[in-house]
Amino acid sequence: MLSMDPVTLSRILTGLTLFVHIIFASIGVGVPLMIALAEWRGIRTKDPHYTLLARRWARGFVISVAVGVVTGTAIGLQLSLLWPTFMRVAGHAIALPLFMETFAFFIEAIFLGMYLYTWDRFKKPMLHLLLLIPVAIGSSASAFFITSLNAFMNSPQGFTLRNGVFTDVQPLAAMFNPATPTKVSHVLASSYTLSAGLLAGIAAYSMLRGRKEVYFRKALNLTVMASFIFAASTAIIGDFSGKFLAHYQPEKLAAAEWHFETMTQAPLIFGGVRDENGNVHYALKIPYALSILAGNSPNTKVIGLEEFPVDERPPLLIHYMFDLKVTIGVVLLAIPFLFLLRRRFRGKSKGYPRWLLLGVVALGPLAMAAIELGWMFAEIGRQPWIVRGYMKVSEAATTSTSVGYMLILFVLLYIVLCASCIAVLVKLFRGKDVNDEMKQLGIPEGGRS
Repeated sequence: MLSMDPVTLSRILTGLTLFVHIIFASIGVGVPLMIALAEWRGIRTKDPHYTLLARRWARGFVISVAVGVVTGTAIGLQLSLLWPTFMRVAGHAIALPLFMETFAFFIEAIFLGMYLYTWDRFKKPMLHLLLLIPVAIGSSASAFFITSLNAFMNSPQGFTLRNGVFTDVQPLAAMFNPATPTKVSHVLASSYTLSAGLLAGIAAYSMLRGRKEVYFRKALNLTVMASFIFAASTAIIGDFSGKFLAHYQPEKLAAAEWHFETMTQAPLIFGGVRDENGNVHYALKIPYALSILAGNSPNTKVIGLEEFPVDERPPLLIHYMFDLKVTIGVVLLAIPFLFLLRRRFRGKSKGYPRWLLLGVVALGPLAMAAIELGWMFAEIGRQPWIVRGYMKVSEAATTSTSVGYMLILFVLLYIVLCASCIAVLVKLFRGKDVNDEMKQLGIPEGGRS
């Protein structure tokens, strides 16, 4: 592997870093909202179980934030080390979101510390909850600024290319490019879905192990409801993302759907296998669906891949990434829907079958897979460009021969970080039982069902 060219090694290392970081970043964006929701519900209903939920989630959240900081710092380091030409040419255009993301993180970190160490310090609990608002805003703002940078790479604007350098840069125009609204909203919604799904899975897993405290039932009901709402919003935004691709990145949409000829009434191809002649077999073809996705009408013209030079076409592999991501998205909607349907018609006291609880446990891993596939689709689907239409990946990468050794070091770092994070979280919550915490907080033990 060390004998690969620096461009390939740089892509692997950057992809690996994003693969690890995006999960911790998504948790960092979504969990503060879930903590705020639990504490607000506890204050509103005067139910201490929800306050306990917020306390426990906040402790686990701090661990994930620490790991996310390390992996996020690694991304910033790798931008300069692995992609020096990109930073030299486009650095002025992306400086503003990078700069603002730092301040967003400062706000998040400062208020998170204040929030964690001021439990029971306010006569009015709502004042304590208000400390969490800057945390949620700061984490979401961090996601906004970094995602807008990525959006710029997909839909660059706000500069003039002169002598191979971006000049006359308009930072706000570059940051608020056409890709920003759909990409940012999709990232935020998917982060909320992941966080709600992970927390729902923890509650469902505890119930599968025989825990009967009402605490876990309340956690399950709250998080599954949130999962359904966030998954539905992610799906709706995904539809807008498809329309964005049809207008601004038609080559990516065409590659994702194996759509080779420009036409109206274009079918959507799901699955399938291409032979050496380019013919598609075993695929599910949905008539008119691609035209409807692109423009809400079966008569919408969808540009085919044939209209782009061969060396500027994205890899056709992204077709499977897109299909799998969409399939997982449907499952992420179906499982909470079935849960809420059963709760509606069977009541809260009937309990939940094992298969349904196992489905809820799967929500977190499925959401992780969907997020990873989404980012792989976004990044691989932009190839061969690092800045679409202006700079190719091969032109932006370092020529250093030491990238392979960096890759080995970072692989070891990520293994240690992830293993340590899991070990600490398990130790943190296994060592302190819910019943013990309820006693310390004066919560009556009559919460068994």
